[in-house]
Amino acid sequence: MYRRIRDLREDHDLTQKQVAQLLGMSQTGYSKYEIGENDIPTAVLIKLADLYKTSIDYLLGRIDKK
Repeated sequence: MYRRIRDLREDHDLTQKQVAQLLGMSQTGYSKYEIGENDIPTAVLIKLADLYKTSIDYLLGRIDKK
């Protein structure tokens, strides 16, 4: 899951800081999601799925189709 959110961010040419601002959090807090140091809350997963126009199942690695 953590690699997927990083790959999606990079595919959309966004920085960690930009995504963190969209989520209303610090860049440091967001970076911990990407490296798997912190679990991603459901509310954040929903925002990320909406941002990247994909499903939560894709973010979680349950399916491979974006």
